Amino acid sequence: MMSAVRRRTGDAIATRAVQAGFVIALVTLWHLATTQWGVSHFLLPQPAAVLRELADVLRSGEFVQDLKITLHEVVVAFAAAALSGTVLGYLISRSAYLVRVFEPLFSGIYAIPAILFFPVYVLIFGLGPASKIAIGTTISFFPVVLSTIAGFAHVDRILVVAARSMGSSGYQMFRYVLLPAAFPVILTGLRMGFILALLSILGSETIASLEGLGHRIVSLAELMKTERMFAYIVFAVAIAALLNVAVSALEALGRRR
Repeated sequence: MMSAVRRRTGDAIATRAVQAGFVIALVTLWHLATTQWGVSHFLLPQPAAVLRELADVLRSGEFVQDLKITLHEVVVAFAAAALSGTVLGYLISRSAYLVRVFEPLFSGIYAIPAILFFPVYVLIFGLGPASKIAIGTTISFFPVVLSTIAGFAHVDRILVVAARSMGSSGYQMFRYVLLPAAFPVILTGLRMGFILALLSILGSETIASLEGLGHRIVSLAELMKTERMFAYIVFAVAIAALLNVAVSALEALGRRR
């Protein structure tokens, strides 16, 4: 038992060390490119300059409004995708015929780059948050609904037959058989949906928006303020990484329950 715990702890430490080493190597290459390899500081500022700008951004608090807008769009988009995806996925999973019809259909649509349709969303919803929420909901909906269909439709038949033979009601079947068996798969789809909502909204803000972190980055690029632009890029990456860690931790917690 103790050896297994030590092995898992050692694996976790090794994983974190490799991840930290990758980041350090990336920053080192960045530094060498701007100090030794002749890359223009206008195109790629030095890491130290970007760090100074990032410190100024955090100190001034100018990012707060843009961050609020982006996070609000992400939360609303993900909530809409999670609710509609899980409910529709469960309803489809109750019929083998509907699974055969909609599972490949949704998979095919999911393979289409939905961001191509973002100009249509802008025409319909405008440049404000509504168009970003719409594209984020659309993109994050498919991993949620597909994972929900897969989770509920492929529960071990032996478990279902055993529960029915013991006289389980519909609620008991859902609560004690179907949901526990499907929950890990659904959690994976929800995590993927959240990350896709975040990435699609950040990306769409850089294409056409009036506010948000993506809009701020594009505005700084247009003003040729590359050091501050990279500072905001680093900030956005850090926020995305922190949210990914938080969602992954919640997924791991859910799997243990």
